[in-house]
Amino acid sequence: MPRRPKVSPPGSRSYQVFVSHATPDKWVARMICEKIDSIPSAKTFRDDRDIEGGDHIPESLLAQIDHSTELIVLMTPMSVARTWVLLEIGAAWHAGLRIVPVCYHVDVDRIPAMLQRTKAYLLNDFDRYLSELEDRVKRRST
Repeated sequence: MPRRPKVSPPGSRSYQVFVSHATPDKWVARMICEKIDSIPSAKTFRDDRDIEGGDHIPESLLAQIDHSTELIVLMTPMSVARTWVLLEIGAAWHAGLRIVPVCYHVDVDRIPAMLQRTKAYLLNDFDRYLSELEDRVKRRST
């Protein structure tokens, strides 16, 4: 399925990356967000940080996926079969987002089947992902 180009809301020049992860992997997800947020014009969405008490979780997640340009999914032994992570991947795929798996203590062959043909990164190679992301953000802002 070809990716639809994401259009930012009027006046917005940010490139939002939705960070999907399992709750037990929150610390690693937080570090990923800090690295991405340090890129000019890039910002992240992370559910445990950005959804407030009383918010409707499924609606909030879908709205943020719709506002995102890409989804990074932290694949760990805890997240590979988590329902919420799989739903976020499916919603991002349906929305035409770039989906980037980042594997941490999990082999690529254990990631969901729909991502098996997608280039994945090991967490140790995350700097390479950041460099590519920075290039995408720059291209988008010009």
